[in-house]
Amino acid sequence: MPEPGHLQTLVVDDDPAVARLLAALVAQSGWPVPRTAATGAEALLQAPHHDLVLLDYHLPDANGLELIPAIRARSARPAIIIVTAHGSESLAAGALRAGAEDYLIKDASLSELLPQVIERVRRTRALREALGAAERDLVHAERLAAIGEMNTTLHHTLNNPLMAAFAELDMIRVSGPLSPVQEESVANVKSALQRIADIVERARTLRHDKTEEYLDGVKMIDLSRRTQPVPAYRGRALLLLPDEDIARVVGALLRHAGYRPERMANVSALKGAAPTPEVALIMVAGTDGLAGTDPLGGYKPGPRGPHRPILVAFVAGDGAAATAAGADHVVALPFDPGTFTSDLLAAFQR
Repeated sequence: MPEPGHLQTLVVDDDPAVARLLAALVAQSGWPVPRTAATGAEALLQAPHHDLVLLDYHLPDANGLELIPAIRARSARPAIIIVTAHGSESLAAGALRAGAEDYLIKDASLSELLPQVIERVRRTRALREALGAAERDLVHAERLAAIGEMNTTLHHTLNNPLMAAFAELDMIRVSGPLSPVQEESVANVKSALQRIADIVERARTLRHDKTEEYLDGVKMIDLSRRTQPVPAYRGRALLLLPDEDIARVVGALLRHAGYRPERMANVSALKGAAPTPEVALIMVAGTDGLAGTDPLGGYKPGPRGPHRPILVAFVAGDGAAATAAGADHVVALPFDPGTFTSDLLAAFQR
């Protein structure tokens, strides 16, 4: 995942003093020194080359709310924070509806709040990028699964006719003496059938989608490549994860690790399904002990024991509260989907 120092910021404000202050606060947060723009026109030109835009509401040629859709319509989609001297609840709501990540007022709290907002934006952006990469990998994995199903079908439907053809050749040989030419023909047919049987077997265990050129513009799956075994079934995994992106990617990652993920609608549904013997894993969205929140999202695990499912909490923080409440493992947000499964399985083995 990208670190803060790898992200570029654009400050858009026509007041040079305010622009310098915002740039200094960004630099103090560990990001590179931002570039600045004083007009909406400049912002539209420069924004696609940046990861974060601190956008003043009042500009000489536009207001910030008008610029948000135009900036986000470009090929790059930087995060946008509206910064204004005179705020209101309606203006804040309008900024968020237009697509801004957050909204800040230029007052005494700015120096304290801006670094916090920047860090939250960074974490959110890093998670989205990681989830996007994971989903691309998972689309590839789903394609492999479809190829595997098709190849299993082909093996099932072709194996019996192949065995029948081998049997017929053996019957021809034992039915009477054959001429040398006939013997050679039978041997050639049997060799060809064996090659078909070998290809069908390689197709049955195929676990890649690499292609090679067959004709100009036509590709075929390369059956000469080595394949990998299908993961062993590990049991059901119950997910109580409200975030749609996280739930979708985590479910796909678990499925390809051998689990059967099931999304739970609420805590009651999770409590009802958890005692089932086949359930091996429970995943919940936890909190880091914030006042008025439950560290495990309202789920109360039973006493630890050999038959209790492993409980994993996704937490934006160190997870101490979730661990104290009974979580067996804590996944810090944002997590890296590329190492998620291996890290999880390694933690279970300790």
